[in-house]
Amino acid sequence: MIREQTTARERAALMRNYGRYPVEFVRGEGAWLYDPADRGYLDLMSGISMINTGHCHPAVVAAIREQAGVLINTSNLYYTDPMIALAEWIRDTSMGGRVFFCNSGAEASEAAIKLARKHGGPERTEFVSLENGFHGRTMGALALTGQPDKQEAFRPLMPGVRYVPRNDGDALRAAVGERTCAIAIEIVQGECGVHPLDDEFVHLARTLADDSGALLIVDEIQTGMSRTGPLYAYQDVGIEPDIMCLAKSLGGGVPIGAITARPGIDDTFQPGDHGSTFAGSPLACAAALAAARVLADPVLQQHVRTEGSRFLTGLQGLVDDGLATAARGRGLMCAIDLPDDRGGQVVIDMLDRGFLVNNTSARTVRFLPPLVVTGDDLASALVALRAVLSA
Repeated sequence: MIREQTTARERAALMRNYGRYPVEFVRGEGAWLYDPADRGYLDLMSGISMINTGHCHPAVVAAIREQAGVLINTSNLYYTDPMIALAEWIRDTSMGGRVFFCNSGAEASEAAIKLARKHGGPERTEFVSLENGFHGRTMGALALTGQPDKQEAFRPLMPGVRYVPRNDGDALRAAVGERTCAIAIEIVQGECGVHPLDDEFVHLARTLADDSGALLIVDEIQTGMSRTGPLYAYQDVGIEPDIMCLAKSLGGGVPIGAITARPGIDDTFQPGDHGSTFAGSPLACAAALAAARVLADPVLQQHVRTEGSRFLTGLQGLVDDGLATAARGRGLMCAIDLPDDRGGQVVIDMLDRGFLVNNTSARTVRFLPPLVVTGDDLASALVALRAVLSA
């Protein structure tokens, strides 16, 4: 349901860069969202992997309420404990290096680009990125995003980026050279339809970075915070990045982004090199610390692996029955390909049945449920999806 006046107000007040679906939400709890008539919708997108904790998780809500009554923001000219505590948590759960805070995934990508460029010096100004990858929509991040349809209206972009197909080792070897300052990858490419990289390809990227003197940037903006099972997706592959980008579910629904770099690279930025007015606020960091404690729970991470495997098996059943042409995923990050171009209609049909999904293309439907989703809820989603695809 959407209130009639809501659409008119939206058209008059907001720019037209989003294609919104015909529903309005007024509250959320766990894996569920509710419209003005209090109809529940099972959220299988979690804000595009933004709310892994589920909507309004009690621990996150409590942390926000407490911190909002004490100190919301100052600036980065001063010390605050939540900022330092969150940086310590990221450092201690990842590569052991220092942290830079920002406000979003695109800002994290921009910070990673600048850090890599400064570390590489004037002789290393090129990047290697993957075709169909996604790192954000700001100008530097867009240059790393190997999707021409997103780039075309904004050319010329930052020069010096070479794109290679995912899992093409020969192409990656040919692209990396003495002028490469960084290779940027996602362990699972999310925005093009949930395509995991082969472990061998990720290891090759690590090896080529080491051999050439380049850095390896791993974008965990969508895959991080236990989305694929481990806290960070790279931890299941057996490599360690030089720079890691985080955002989305790091804040439990509150805007925050971050990069961390391994020791020896984490001292590249010096005062004045980069900054962000709102970044690392006590409010955002308190929310993120609460979300982090929820998402780092081994019991929850096992739940992600178990229910993700079951859900993927159910999606594969749609393939076996000829209703889909492919199913893939890791943890609770899954997608199916369709035999025709009705991905957009599937989204609407599922919405009508009370399920939120999205299509990354005309033939691909993606699922990113909150990690607290139950097995019964996922089973009900599979029943609805089968009915929609069979119609």
